This record gives sequence, C-alpha cells and structure tokens, in this order.
Amino acid sequence: MEEKKKLTFFEAASIVTGFGVGGGIMAVPYLASLNGIVPFISLILVAFFISLLIHLMIAEMTMWDSTSNQIVEYFGKYLFRGRGGSLFTWIFFVLILLAFIANLSAYIAGGGEILRDLLHIPLWLGHTITYAIAAGVVFFGLKAIGISEKYAVIAIILLIAALTIASLGLPYRALFFTGGGIKRVLALFGMIMFSFTALFSVPQAAEGLSWNKKLLPRAIFVGMAINLALVTLISLMAMGVSQEVTRVAITGWGRALGSWALILGSLFILLAMLTSYWSISFALAVILKERLAWADRLSWLVATLPTFIVVITGLTDFLGFMRIAGGAIALLVAILAVPVLRGARRYGDVRDPEWLMGFWGNTIFQIVVIIGFLVMAVGSIVTIE
Repeated sequence: MEEKKKLTFFEAASIVTGFGVGGGIMAVPYLASLNGIVPFISLILVAFFISLLIHLMIAEMTMWDSTSNQIVEYFGKYLFRGRGGSLFTWIFFVLILLAFIANLSAYIAGGGEILRDLLHIPLWLGHTITYAIAAGVVFFGLKAIGISEKYAVIAIILLIAALTIASLGLPYRALFFTGGGIKRVLALFGMIMFSFTALFSVPQAAEGLSWNKKLLPRAIFVGMAINLALVTLISLMAMGVSQEVTRVAITGWGRALGSWALILGSLFILLAMLTSYWSISFALAVILKERLAWADRLSWLVATLPTFIVVITGLTDFLGFMRIAGGAIALLVAILAVPVLRGARRYGDVRDPEWLMGFWGNTIFQIVVIIGFLVMAVGSIVTIE
C-alpha cells in the first residue's frame, strides 16, 4: 500500500479515540453529576458494550468489501439496492452531510471560546485560529491525521494524568445517587453514547491497516478503551472535587485546583476538539470525494469551510450543536447500520474475510445495538432544565 496511507497500530487506534473524544467527553461529567456515581458507572459500561458492538459490526462490514470506501458508499451497495436505491443513497448522503457540519461546527465554536479565554483575543479570531489548525492537518491526508492524532492522544492522557495526580489531595464528594429521574438518565446515556460514537473512523482505520486487517478489531477496542478510561476518570474527578460541576466540566475541575490547572484543562478541551475535528472532517472529505467524484482539495474545502461559516454567523451555541449532531447521527446509525451489515454479509465481494464477529454479531446483539442507539437518540433531545 502507499506509505502515505499506511498507519501504525497506535495511529489507527488514536484515530478511533480522537473521533469520539471531543464534545461528549466534556458534557458527560455535568450530566453524570445530576444522576450520581452508581448510575453513571452502570450507564457507561452499558454504553461502552453497545458502542463496541456497533464499531465491530462496521469493521466486519469493511472485511466483506474489497474497496476502501466510507460508510455512505457501503450503504449504497448493501442497503439501498434495487429501484429507488440511488435516490435513498443521495438522501442519506445529504443527512450525513448536515449532521457532520453541525458536529464539526461545535468544535470550531468551542475551540474559539477556549482560545479567547486563554489568549484574551476576540472570539472571531479564536474561531479563525481554531479553524486554521483543525482544517490545516486534514489538508495533508490520512497519514498526517494519524500522526497528529497519536501525539494529541498522548498529550491528552498526560494532561488528565497531571490533573488527576494533583487532585488526590483534595477532599472528594462521593455522590453515589442524586435522584436524577428518567430524563436525566436518558440525557446522560445519550451523551455517553455520543462520546463513544466513532463509526466513520473505522473505514479510515481499516484503510490505514490494510497491510494487516486482523489488527482492525484490536485497534478499535484499544481506541475505545482509551476513550472509556478518559470519560470515566474525568467524570469521577470532576464530580468529586469541583465546587460546581460546570457544563464543560473540565473547567470546574480546573478551578478547584487553581489557575494553572484551568490552563491545562483548557488545553485538554482544545486538543479533544481538534482530534475529533481531524477524524470527522477527513471522513466527510472522503464521503464527498466518493459520492461526487471531486478532487482531494475541493473535497477538503467543502468538508471544512462551511463549519467555519456556520460558527461565524452564530447559528447556535456549543451544546446546541452537540444535541443536533448527537440526535441526527444516532437515528441514522440505529436505523441503517445493522441492515447494512446484513447486506454486506449477503452481497459482499470478499468470500473469505480475514476477520468476522462470530457470536457477537448475531441477531440478538444487532437488536441490542438498534435499541441502544434509539435510546441514545431520545436522550439527545430530552430537556433536563
């Protein structure tokens, strides 16, 4: 394979981590504080299991196909077949496009706010700098993203480790239950699931690991396990040591430690947003290239520039973007991903795949995945105020 597209194992795992480590990981602690530690731990384990299943199902889907396509083209091949299939594929493409723009715009909006507070610059300049860094890496392709994700994930782990060690001497409030109620439980589950959702990173990892496809399931597990550890640790620490668990929870955690920790927390948020932006916008660029037969640079421009324009026009706030993207992506995944896998198993052009899910990919677990993502969609739109 081309060296520029070859990823190491950890680079592929980092792409999976980076895709999901952005918006959700910052909103989970606040929602967890409304429910308590026990409900949080229970929900995050359930969400991790369901999310791991769907990511492995996407991985198996890539095994059945000899090409290196993004998910939209797999849907066109294995679900939207026969009369009207092309029309449904185009509709799905448009929905994905809108959901991704909402998702990516959230990271530009949030990154701009962080830079404004850190550097004391105008908000529009913060948005511009964030966009330049975020879109700039994507311009250079998959290998550049893999390398950037790897070092960003390492930096994120080190930042959280430093904040955790510094927090060990603080008094800890163990809020095991807070009587959140069903709406708060649903909102928490929805945001946890959103923080694990990295489906469109799987084809990227599959392409980068085509030199050894058997590594793909392990890369997915490691990438998601890193995400699980980060979400759990951040949530438990923010809930326990913050005087107030803020909506962007790392902010409240940093305040409890002092101004230096607030700076580290802000750097973490910025890195989390950048890692997500890199993976998601590259996936969107590939989707545009495959569907519209555009050149690489045009696909990159259309995948990134609208996200900057949406933010500058001030259509909605950060959490608003998260809720739009979470609900939209959940519905698309819940309704379509499992039937696509079944279609790939029936119509795929690879007769002897290098890896299959086996027992964990049977009908029972497919139903569990669909139910889980439907619940996630409900949790993404419930009102908890």
